[in-house]
Amino acid sequence: MKVISAEQIRNMDEREIERTLLDLKEEKMMLYSTQTGGGLSDNPAKAKMLRKQIARILTVKRERELEEFKEFKELEELEELV
Repeated sequence: MKVISAEQIRNMDEREIERTLLDLKEEKMMLYSTQTGGGLSDNPAKAKMLRKQIARILTVKRERELEEFKEFKELEELEELV
């Protein structure tokens, strides 16, 4: 799995972000189910990498939510002045 930077995530549209997030969560679930079943991981640091990528995506999603909220509040304030 290739590491995705925050800048790459910011350049994705919402649908791509959701799909990437879903893929990463599925991969993490499969990795954990293999480990709990007694299997050995070929890359022990993979779980940490997956968690960080998921967190990175969720952070960018939250930034977008806050940006939309900020724009909404600015519009409300402008409407109050009218």
